[in-house]
Amino acid sequence: MAPPPPFGANSAAARDIATVLHPYTDLQAHQEVGPVVIARGKGVRVWDEAGKDYIESVAGLWCASLGFDNERLVQAATNQMRKLPFYHAFTAKSHEPMIDLAEMLIARAPVPMSKVFFANSGSEANDSAIKMVWYLNNALGRPKKKKIIGRLNGYHGITIGSASLTGLPYNHRSFDVPLPGFLHTMTPHFYHGALAGESEDDFATRCADELEKLILAEGPDTVAAMWAEPIMGAGGVILPPRGYFPKIQAVLRKYDVLFVADEVICGFWRTGNYWGSQTLDIQPDILVCAKALSSSYLPISAVMVNETVFQALAQESHTIGTFGHGFTYSGHPVPAAVAIETLKIYDELEIGAHVGAVGPHLQTELRRRFADHPMVGEVRGTGLIAAVELVADQATRTNFDPKAKVGGRLTRLCEDNGVISRTTANDSLCFSPPLIISKDEIDDMLDRVSKSLDELTVQLRREQIAVVS
Repeated sequence: MAPPPPFGANSAAARDIATVLHPYTDLQAHQEVGPVVIARGKGVRVWDEAGKDYIESVAGLWCASLGFDNERLVQAATNQMRKLPFYHAFTAKSHEPMIDLAEMLIARAPVPMSKVFFANSGSEANDSAIKMVWYLNNALGRPKKKKIIGRLNGYHGITIGSASLTGLPYNHRSFDVPLPGFLHTMTPHFYHGALAGESEDDFATRCADELEKLILAEGPDTVAAMWAEPIMGAGGVILPPRGYFPKIQAVLRKYDVLFVADEVICGFWRTGNYWGSQTLDIQPDILVCAKALSSSYLPISAVMVNETVFQALAQESHTIGTFGHGFTYSGHPVPAAVAIETLKIYDELEIGAHVGAVGPHLQTELRRRFADHPMVGEVRGTGLIAAVELVADQATRTNFDPKAKVGGRLTRLCEDNGVISRTTANDSLCFSPPLIISKDEIDDMLDRVSKSLDELTVQLRREQIAVVS
């Protein structure tokens, strides 16, 4: 098929259109519009092939925590490639990078953990944890206790199991998921979910009550675990109301339901603490992490399990003769070496203190610039993660008709003005910049976003899509 204009036949864009099937993309529209081809990166910025610079306001996919040119991570990969470019972890084989990284993670865990299983992505890690929960209950003689609870608007990945756990419609539609046995409880979003006159504490109690009703309706002997991100990422950077997780965990303990913290986005200082679990008062039985584990320079993820979970897994594997799960690249030495160096950099550069300094600046500036904007319903966030939600009507908190594609239009305007951004559920413009971002870079980023939002406002006024003053 001939490349569409304005792409030349041998351009990178034309070659992409001819050969690449993109994730999270309108595949038909892409044949006409084409890609933004990124050529290089430095610090919090990337440049396209034409030389235009962009501030990466979401660190790629919530993940390039140390920016786009950290030489120490490059050297860590290079050195390990020369020493041991590959080895596996099957049948009790091991190597030092995997062992060292497991020790470092357990030492940094928010609650006591026993063992670490390695995978290659957050999706794989969550899928692995789902299988561990099922395996555990078989080991304990509870073959009916297998149902998994996620939350509406939660995101845990896109493999078949993790996509079933995810609570976003576009990850389900036409894929024939969720699979049977996956349940979803309410989104803990006070802005949209609270009843008239309801306090945050009362709303959190109602969330816990709904969870309990769901468990009782299904039968406590059939419900195995609940998954939750400390702060929902792809669902729109949803912070739960105060007291939410202690109330939720009390219900889970009452019915012997495991709690799994999905720290794929929130882990490694994103929320202002090392783990989102520390920020939101969570004591998980299993913790899943990825993304900033290696600053995403190479693919790696991890599942940490406590001693109770491990003992059940060990018992069943001994009965069977093996723990029949794993990936060729589980604990691959090169990504493990990069992850080790990443964790060292967090410590040596005191990234936590840096986030403690620049995070409040981001939160303050977002509210100062956007909270009173006629198209903004809510500004929310903590640390270096935040969202600005656009609404058609502030008084009723009504979102725009999805057919208007307001979020997508804002994203394109941001790109025109030199910010690569991302809008998620309810036209929420998300922020999750590299952790190394400075206050001046935050200001530059928000100047560009502000210009983009003003341009969108003018367009929507002309088109009478929203009544804005």
